[in-house]
Amino acid sequence: MNTKFKLAVVSAALMFAAGTASAGCGKGAAVGGVAGHVAGKHGVAGAAIGCAIGHHSAKKKQAAANAAASGTAPAAAPAATTSK
Repeated sequence: MNTKFKLAVVSAALMFAAGTASAGCGKGAAVGGVAGHVAGKHGVAGAAIGCAIGHHSAKKKQAAANAAASGTAPAAAPAATTSK
C-alpha cells in the first residue's frame, strides 16, 4: 500500500476515535488538505496541520464562550510598554 494512503487512514481513524476532542479538526483538515494539495501535492501534511490549527481555534472559541457565560473576561496579554 502507498505510505500516504496508510497515513491518511490512520489519521482519519484517530480523528473519529477522539470524538468530541476533535472539535474543529474536520473543517481544518479539509481546508488544510486542499491548500496542501494545491501547494505542491502535500495534501496529507496540509490536512494534519489544518486539523491541529482547527482544533486549537475551536478550543480558544470554547474558552471564550465559557468565560462569557460565567461573566469573567478571558485573560488578556499584558500591554507592551516602551521606554524612550
